[in-house]
Amino acid sequence: MTTVGILGGGQLARMLALAGAPLGLRFLVLDPAADACAGQVAPLQVGGFADPAALEAFAAEVDVATFDFENVPAEAAQRLAERVPVYPDPRALAVAQDRLAEKRLFRELGIPVPAFAAVDSREGLERALDEVGVPCILKTRRLGYDGKGQFRIRQRGDADAAWAALGAQAGTVGLILEAFVPFDGEISVVAVRGRDGGFRAWPVTCNWHVDGVLSASLAPAPVDAALAEAAVAHARRLAGHLDYVGVFALELFHRDGRLLANEMAPRVHNSGHWTIEGAETSQFENHLRAVLGLPLGSTAMRGHACMLNWVGQMPGAVPVLAEAGGHWHDYGKQARAGRKVGHATLRADDAQALAAALERVGQALDRTEQVAPAVAALRAL
Repeated sequence: MTTVGILGGGQLARMLALAGAPLGLRFLVLDPAADACAGQVAPLQVGGFADPAALEAFAAEVDVATFDFENVPAEAAQRLAERVPVYPDPRALAVAQDRLAEKRLFRELGIPVPAFAAVDSREGLERALDEVGVPCILKTRRLGYDGKGQFRIRQRGDADAAWAALGAQAGTVGLILEAFVPFDGEISVVAVRGRDGGFRAWPVTCNWHVDGVLSASLAPAPVDAALAEAAVAHARRLAGHLDYVGVFALELFHRDGRLLANEMAPRVHNSGHWTIEGAETSQFENHLRAVLGLPLGSTAMRGHACMLNWVGQMPGAVPVLAEAGGHWHDYGKQARAGRKVGHATLRADDAQALAAALERVGQALDRTEQVAPAVAALRAL
């Protein structure tokens, strides 16, 4: 029986293990936290990612390895790759961990991006502001996710506050200044590439965020077909260049029919959770198929689907489960402000049925504001 090792023990590792059980796979999860939620469904080895002894013990027990979040040290993934096959290639992980390297790669591949500039000092911030203009966003180059490590600069006078908030990190993780994009919407391409180079993408997903954290995802995205095709083409080009193996997400802004790439996530992705019930093959199963060199499954949709993120604490499950197409996912985490603790997916064969189900759930759970953007998009179809 094949044992898949997962660096990182969060909800993504948990859902990978659940998807792999029907395939007859075993799993071993490595995480520094003894209460990592993936440990509830798979054996958990507690240890640091950069600990050579922990990595050695981990490698001795697995046949192939992957990771569930992009802040696993690329050096650790590379060290592990000397013992067992690791997918995706740690090179993709290294690129995605550095926003500056990522933006430069996008530009090199002809994928449009907002204006950006590296920042390494207070004087460098002034030069970057001259180059990029305002409004803009100062970000850490590394270790930022879900809106963390960012400061919005609305006018030139905000530069001092931005530097006070993030400047201390300029000499450690580095900073990047990016132009603010007044977008019409945010979309993501969740795609998979196999060991043999085969590429498939799920229908483009429309996403809404609250305070930098994903709130809802709707698929298929209600965008022009040509725009969706262009987004998938960008993802295909990126995956081919990196010789990528596994699932990844490419997040993009769209405005006036144009796309601008935001970032890449080299792993299964929050905006693809709807694929568990809404597609022929989920992102989690297809990631495992890719990593193991198995044939990729169909990424075709089953009607329309909307994923709702539960952040901070879980609401009541009954209104979701009362819907014919309602599905509930509790990650087994302790409630904490800003923490992703679960999600729900509602699926229906047609857009208006899904809109009605979302309205009922939103009203019952006092989440009307959360479901409203998806309901409006569905009603407009």
